[in-house]
Amino acid sequence: MDNWTATTQFILLGFPTHFGNLQFLLFAIFLSLYLITLASNVFIIIIIRLDSHLHTPMYLFLSVLSFSETCYTLGIIPKMLSNLAVGSQAISYVGCAVQMDFSASWACTNCFLLAVMGFDRYVAICAPLHYASRMHPTLCTQLVGTSFLSGYLIGMGMTLVIFQLPFCGSHEIHHFFCDTPPVLSLACGDTSMSELEILILSLLVLLVSFSLITISYANILVTILRIPSAKGKQKAFSTCASHLTVVIVHYGCASFMYLRPKASYSLERDQLIAVTYTVVTPLLNPIVYSLRNRAVQAAFKNVFQGKLLGKR
Repeated sequence: MDNWTATTQFILLGFPTHFGNLQFLLFAIFLSLYLITLASNVFIIIIIRLDSHLHTPMYLFLSVLSFSETCYTLGIIPKMLSNLAVGSQAISYVGCAVQMDFSASWACTNCFLLAVMGFDRYVAICAPLHYASRMHPTLCTQLVGTSFLSGYLIGMGMTLVIFQLPFCGSHEIHHFFCDTPPVLSLACGDTSMSELEILILSLLVLLVSFSLITISYANILVTILRIPSAKGKQKAFSTCASHLTVVIVHYGCASFMYLRPKASYSLERDQLIAVTYTVVTPLLNPIVYSLRNRAVQAAFKNVFQGKLLGKR
């Protein structure tokens, strides 16, 4: 307990030492990607807000996902950029707990939102005649609210599990933010029960949400196979392609990061996956939906042309 109360800060070591000479290059790259990510997600939200043709459940969930991804990156990347720019690697004990709670909560929320979007695609393809009556505004609001509440509670649970442990010895976190695996590795004594609790919470998020997505797409696949024309099958599948792409990347990285025992952690490999999960994936969402979705592209053209006409 004396060691636990004496812990006032941690040191975020960031990237491996052989990247030290490249910190300004990394700062420029990550700053550019972060600004593009922010701009892209804000662009998605504004376009959906301005174009009445996109005021449907599918695009409502997409705008909420963009908002959630933006909040997730806000809790991680600014601190990482600050460390790269000025070399201030210290983070307070409370700050580390807040960062973990914030990032874990929004990461869990993203998983649940992707499951909700999978359910939306299931209703749209498998029961198109009942889509408007089933996906009514009240249900959509309830689904979004449940995703936010569930993500917050599980993220807080993960944080409490870890920060109730004593920390002694080294306080150097071999990572660029206070993620659960590297912080847990610094805890003293027997952490097997805490590891099990984190694993259960991670399984609850990833497997439950991914199982719901799998069930949705199993029914979608059966429905698509029953469509007689190849053109009809292609059109039905194209409405799911963007969502599937985001799901594969998101769950692939998340499963690798959190569904493993502590003994299998690897500094460089885990940081590479973490960079993909925290920097690339939030950028992937708006890019995939913008490039593959004609409705979003048409909305962008309409808004852009409207601004040009307004200036004239």
